[in-house]
Amino acid sequence: MAEQLRPVARPRLYEVIVEQLCAHIADHEMTPGDRLPAERELAAQLGVSRASLSQALVALEVQGVVSVRHGDGAVLVRRPIEERAVKALREHADRLPEVIEAREALEVKLAGLAAERRSDEEMAAIDSALATMEAEIAAGDRGVVGDERFHEAITVAAHSSLLAKLMHEISGLIRETRIESLSQAERPRASLEGHRRIATAIRDQDSAGASRAMADHIRMVSDVALLREGG
Repeated sequence: MAEQLRPVARPRLYEVIVEQLCAHIADHEMTPGDRLPAERELAAQLGVSRASLSQALVALEVQGVVSVRHGDGAVLVRRPIEERAVKALREHADRLPEVIEAREALEVKLAGLAAERRSDEEMAAIDSALATMEAEIAAGDRGVVGDERFHEAITVAAHSSLLAKLMHEISGLIRETRIESLSQAERPRASLEGHRRIATAIRDQDSAGASRAMADHIRMVSDVALLREGG
């Protein structure tokens, strides 16, 4: 029997924009350290919305192709190869649900253990990470550094060497989801509020409350545009 014909998969908009950005970088012979045009100008050149362009830039940032800096726009870190960039983007989108599942399994338990086992010094480290994230957001940044330190401080406070090792193993994948999430409008402040609820429960040594707060937080930050478009 002849093989049945299958529908041709249409590329998603953010994939098309990533391809266009790669072509723009190549056509202009950009080198690491060069700055891409401002988002408004670049969106006009590509004929896309700024929201769609921003999502594509985040996809390239996750791959380490560009660095999006507050006040500086997107700076080229390394020159991409178009086919590899799109392939990496698809792989990133495909593994996001599994990374989110892993975060739920590990971090909810870590938050509960941290509430039971944290020392005063470890609580101070959690509060310090919160202050770092708050300062970043107040300065117009996304709060990635403070966010990362917050979750690391909770892992330390949980005093579980095996869970900590597992978190370390997937830390790179978690960083991808962190950048993806915090790049969305209003997400940094919502994430900060979630962190405050988790910290309060840990401070009160409320294990069940800390676990619930972390579960709520992971569900909230896991709502990312890439998964909504890929649905």
